[in-house]
Amino acid sequence: MTNSIAELEDAKVILIVGSNTTEQHPIIGERILAAARKGAKLIVIDPRAIHLSGFAEVFLRPRPGSEVAYLNGLINVIISEGLEDSEFIAARTEGFEELKQAVAEYTPQKVEEISGIPAEDLVAAARIYAGSERASIVYCMGITQHSTGTDNVLSLANLAMLTGNVGKPGTGVNPLRGQNNVQGACDVGGLPNVYTGYQRVDSEEVAKKFEAAWGVEGLSRQPGLTLTEMMDKAARGELKALFIMGENPMVSDPDLGHVREALDKLEFLAVADIMENETLELSHVVLPAASFAEKDGTITNTERRVQRIRKAVEPVGDSRPDWEIVCALARKMGASGFDFTSPEEVFEEIRKVTPSYAGITYKRLGTQGLQWPVPDEDHPGTPILHAESFPIGKGKFTPCEFREPAEMPDAEYPLLLTTGRLLFHYHTGTMTRRSPSLVREIDRAFVEVNPADAAELGIGDGEAVKVSSRRGSVEVNAKVTDKVGKGVIFMPFHFAEAAANVLTNSALDPVSKIPEFKVCSARIET
Repeated sequence: MTNSIAELEDAKVILIVGSNTTEQHPIIGERILAAARKGAKLIVIDPRAIHLSGFAEVFLRPRPGSEVAYLNGLINVIISEGLEDSEFIAARTEGFEELKQAVAEYTPQKVEEISGIPAEDLVAAARIYAGSERASIVYCMGITQHSTGTDNVLSLANLAMLTGNVGKPGTGVNPLRGQNNVQGACDVGGLPNVYTGYQRVDSEEVAKKFEAAWGVEGLSRQPGLTLTEMMDKAARGELKALFIMGENPMVSDPDLGHVREALDKLEFLAVADIMENETLELSHVVLPAASFAEKDGTITNTERRVQRIRKAVEPVGDSRPDWEIVCALARKMGASGFDFTSPEEVFEEIRKVTPSYAGITYKRLGTQGLQWPVPDEDHPGTPILHAESFPIGKGKFTPCEFREPAEMPDAEYPLLLTTGRLLFHYHTGTMTRRSPSLVREIDRAFVEVNPADAAELGIGDGEAVKVSSRRGSVEVNAKVTDKVGKGVIFMPFHFAEAAANVLTNSALDPVSKIPEFKVCSARIET
């Protein structure tokens, strides 16, 4: 996030796109509702009617996969009506003329043809967003989980810079992370192409820095594999072993038939987790991990806030905190430098090699934490990024052209399937489906079907149906509802026995390598 969660309450306009916030991030969703109660105008863009739609000044329901088209359409309207922030553009950006030329063809009428968003509604949304002194963008995986996910995010950045909604309170481009320490994992190098602090693996200067810090030679200059690339190599027999921590790809990955094939071909699979799950059942070795309440350390949340977590109870049985498991494995494999005795020692190394964490210490974190970057121990932290300038100097507009999703409806698979989460369950259900009170709320998978599609197919509400894609089939009950538009169906992905990801497409964004969870072609049969 460029800005802070609390600032949402002070925004005058909030554009929520690809985020069912009140269900997926309910605490942040409450901040948005509080802003609405104070008079903020909400613009909600989502293929489904969600809870926040009922509070929206404008609700746009696009066809899944048309994100670049309608975002370019918003930019087109703003420029054609002279609503852009010319002063901000001149002082702090470059590439405006190229952007202007690229979006010229994305008129509201053309965007309506592509996305299904009525032209007049698109114009209304553009005027509201551009007409505000403080407009914030909130987005989530409905933007990123596409084969055009990178272009989708760049288009949001274009929109924010175009209107000068960067570097001020109540503005910004604010992605919401899907789990509690996703931001922290990325910050400290949990990505295959960077070390900590997003320092590139393929940079000679960076590699030498880490070789010196760790007292080693010959660090690879080649980026590693993403999760989906690992599965592809495992399926081809090119990857022999995997160690999986706190992840359940047998429910969470796309095209689960392919995932099962990949894991079955491994010569060795080790899993560290706190509970049994579908992936653990395939492992050769299980290493019991400690839960959040059984360990000390830090997490970094979606607003870049580094926070302490403190052990409340002792680990059960032979379970250990993750850092101890990793260090013990490294020592067994003959590695040096893994003789840490506490999470604080690990953190001290992190801050020595990570410029954005350099000024953070356990003592300074206290109970409120600090938002990075914190370059030195006298720095108070950074609630708002890019207040005076961008790290690269001027912000660069990046024109993006609309591309169709990797898979579109046809005669055999005439519907568009999109997937997501529910309020009462979390990710693959490993924890929440063990909670009787949550299971009482929703205990099984379903597919949402528009009433018009249901009538054409002869499907009644609650009827058992088979949902199929080119990758497989699942059996669920239909939920006939106008939450989804005609031609679109929705399934939650929490339920292993009717896993939506049996159906989803593993086509990747060429830059981020994220799979296209949010759109594939499907059909329904009774």
